[in-house]
Amino acid sequence: MRDIRPIQKEDLPALKTVLDSSELFPSELLEDMIAEYLQDPTSGAIWFTATRDEIPISIGYCAPERFTEGTYNLYAIGVHKTHQGQGVGQEMMQYIERVLQQKKARILLVETSGTVAFKRTRAFYHICQYTQEAVIRDFYEAGDDKVIFWKKL
Repeated sequence: MRDIRPIQKEDLPALKTVLDSSELFPSELLEDMIAEYLQDPTSGAIWFTATRDEIPISIGYCAPERFTEGTYNLYAIGVHKTHQGQGVGQEMMQYIERVLQQKKARILLVETSGTVAFKRTRAFYHICQYTQEAVIRDFYEAGDDKVIFWKKL
C-alpha cells in the first residue's frame, strides 16, 4: 500500500537510494538541498515522498517562485526504478497539486530537457494534463533545450 507524505529526516538514506536508482540528481547533494526544509518546515519548500510499506520509493521537491503570487515550481520528481511505470509519478503529481490548491496556489510550472532521452518525461507531463508553455533553445548546453510545462491549479 502506498502513502504520500512530507519527507522526514529519517527518510534520507532510503531517498538517496531512490536518487541513485532514478538518476534524478546525485544523491550526495540531497542533504544540503533539504537542510533548510528539515530545520524549518515552514520555509515554503515542499519535499514529499510516496512510500510502500513505510519505505520511501519516490522523491518530490516543489517551492514557490519568488516575486510571484501563487506560482510554484516543481524542481524534482523521481521514482525508484523498481517502482516506475506503476502510477507512482502520477499519484505524486496529484498529491502536490492538492497540497498547492490547499495553499491557494494558482500555477505549477515544471521544466525538463528537450533531448530524446527525456521524451518519456515530456510525455508524462502531457499525460498529467500539463501544457507545454515554452522552449528555451540550447539552455542546458548546445542542443539541449529547456522545455517548460504549465498547469493552472
